[in-house]
Amino acid sequence: MTTSVLPEDTADRFAAARQVADAVLFEGYVLYPYRASAAKNQLRWQFGVLVPPHWGADSAEHSFQRTECLMEPRSGARLSAELRFLRAQRRTIQRRCEDGGFETVAELELPDRVLVPWDEGVEERVTLAAEISKLTGEGVTVPFTRPAREETEPVHDADGHLVGRLVRHSAAIDGRVRLTASELDGPCAVFRLTATVENTSDWQPDDAGADRAAALPRSLVGAHLFLGLSAGAFLSMTDPPEWARGAVADCRNEHAWPVLAGASGRADVMLSAPIILEDHPAIAPESPGALYDALEIDEILALRTAALTDQEKREARGTDPRAAEVIELADTMPPEVLERLHGAVRALREVTGPGPAAPDEFAPDVPGTRPDTPWWDPESDRSVDPVRDRITIDGRSVGAGSRVLLRPGLRRTDAQDLFLQGRTAHVEAVLHDVDGGVHLAVTVEGDPGVDIRREQGRFLYFQPDEVAPLEEM
Repeated sequence: MTTSVLPEDTADRFAAARQVADAVLFEGYVLYPYRASAAKNQLRWQFGVLVPPHWGADSAEHSFQRTECLMEPRSGARLSAELRFLRAQRRTIQRRCEDGGFETVAELELPDRVLVPWDEGVEERVTLAAEISKLTGEGVTVPFTRPAREETEPVHDADGHLVGRLVRHSAAIDGRVRLTASELDGPCAVFRLTATVENTSDWQPDDAGADRAAALPRSLVGAHLFLGLSAGAFLSMTDPPEWARGAVADCRNEHAWPVLAGASGRADVMLSAPIILEDHPAIAPESPGALYDALEIDEILALRTAALTDQEKREARGTDPRAAEVIELADTMPPEVLERLHGAVRALREVTGPGPAAPDEFAPDVPGTRPDTPWWDPESDRSVDPVRDRITIDGRSVGAGSRVLLRPGLRRTDAQDLFLQGRTAHVEAVLHDVDGGVHLAVTVEGDPGVDIRREQGRFLYFQPDEVAPLEEM
């Protein structure tokens, strides 16, 4: 059986989840500082590498992935699947000789970049679709082959003169995708779907000491699987309904983690990835583009990349087109885009239940809760005001502007508190948390950065029993 074209509606649903899948596919593709010579880039592609079965018997990498999940297909439903992986192709650099021939070199310098040898990743896809009824019994197996190939790309200087070429070698890869389904006992039409992806290449290393680099061109890199139902739904494997928990626990997933994907609230697409994800994973809307680095923090990486020297940027541009895109992204990022990377709070939510009655027309000086403001926002409750509120400590009223003596309590574990013991400070605000606790925001007298702290709202915080009131100046 050969691969098939996905139905248009299924392809659209897969596209909605493809941004997350791309992050899985290119995780660890090229790591900061985005140069081939960097130590971090000597071991790439950490996840989802399916190696040839005759290599790496003692390694942590495997030749297959197994996904099992539960689905409730409707009558006549079809299942579509799409396997995606990267194929590593070796790129060598050749310089043009005076006699018109070419010689292999370690690097080739150009005005805007330095070309070096590198393993590039080429995206590959294998698609198939079948009716659910065809998946029972032996199921459906789709073998695939990617033959070996070699291609060259000329390299010209700024004046258009031929100065060298890139030579790319790709090794042959063989594999197969197998889908089977079995109906579970019970009143509902629930099926256990098993999807297996295997590297079936017959390549064997020349000697027992062949390293990982020898196997990578013959491996499925970053392999992951999309599964889609034309009618019906998948069950969440991380938060299944109570009646399905036993059946979910019986599913066996090896080197893969299936989660619901696509738009939140839908359950007709499953993404089986080599890393742990939550249901309906999504890329942060603030992220300006792919940075490829594992566990990336966009703001730090963008700033560090922009700070690379001109020579380092030339080397990164010559390493890989995707690395060159990262350099361009960091160099041209507008300030307002960089500002969005500074942080976002998503865990807080608005309270949907009934709250205190609000006046018909909100007035700033009328106590009460604004119904259109999140519960955690100070503006939601006018009965508290960090600037005007005062509390009583040792029989004296303390609020913004008061002077206090700092005496950190035993509950603290920060070594910095040793230097604050006995220091005097100014109270900047009295804060009430949602649990009824009170905290004093203070700035230390004599701190040369106090004006910056006030401007940025970066205060030190103490509880009332950790300060003693002083006479006002």
